[in-house]
Amino acid sequence: MIFRAGHFKFAFPRPALLMGIVNVTPDSFSDGGQFATTEAAIAHARQLAADGAEIIDIGGESSRPKAAPVSEAEELRRVLPVIEGLAGKITAAISIDTVKPGVARAAIKAGASIVNDIAANRADEEMWRVVAETGAGYIAMHMQGSPQDMQVNPVYGDVVTEVGDFFGERLSRLAACGVHAEQVALDVGIGFGKTVEHNLQLLAGLRHFTKWGRPLVLGASRKSFMEKLLGAKTDQRLAGSLACACWGVEQGVQIIRAHDVVETRQAVRMTEAVMAAH
Repeated sequence: MIFRAGHFKFAFPRPALLMGIVNVTPDSFSDGGQFATTEAAIAHARQLAADGAEIIDIGGESSRPKAAPVSEAEELRRVLPVIEGLAGKITAAISIDTVKPGVARAAIKAGASIVNDIAANRADEEMWRVVAETGAGYIAMHMQGSPQDMQVNPVYGDVVTEVGDFFGERLSRLAACGVHAEQVALDVGIGFGKTVEHNLQLLAGLRHFTKWGRPLVLGASRKSFMEKLLGAKTDQRLAGSLACACWGVEQGVQIIRAHDVVETRQAVRMTEAVMAAH
């Protein structure tokens, strides 16, 4: 299985890719404001790459529940200097975490190779045409609703089946827009329009999604369902995040999106070593 993203080519099976998170925002749920300046964001990204992240995911708009959207101009002001400051200076692929086609196009021009789209539930095809035209990698994430309303009352008949059906339908629409299957990775969207029970069911059913033959991305790092389940505040969720990462790798996930790259890398590599010895 191949995942192509610009000039990057990731061939699986191989050790799971770690995707380090850089929030260039004042209001993200985990580290809002900590890396809001260009200098701080670039330094953090370089450290994540040195720690073992092979993808650096840069976002300029918070997607936490009820987060206020920002304008395209403001999002570009936040992320473009960071991407330009990293492109060609790190070996990791750069991902742009955005729902705006204009931001995606500008980010790719500046040096990004992957579009991480939490709004893959979109009806409009412009984002997919950007991906097709540029050859960027594309992470299609499942979300019910939007960040503004996704946690109001998420309802599913069978969340695993419905997310799987969504992936099948998206892959067809992406292909119709000229996006090759090798450009696409799939993310079940932990915490995006899901209750605690929905999140647990998706984690338990991760292997179900391998049938599409595309890399799976898991982004459970520091998510709020851990507080509801374990009573863990944001800065106390490392253990729960590592448990999800290790479980995900055992269930067939190829890309782990994480805040804590050093710890996640150790945990995942140990899991892989045990799996290889089985």
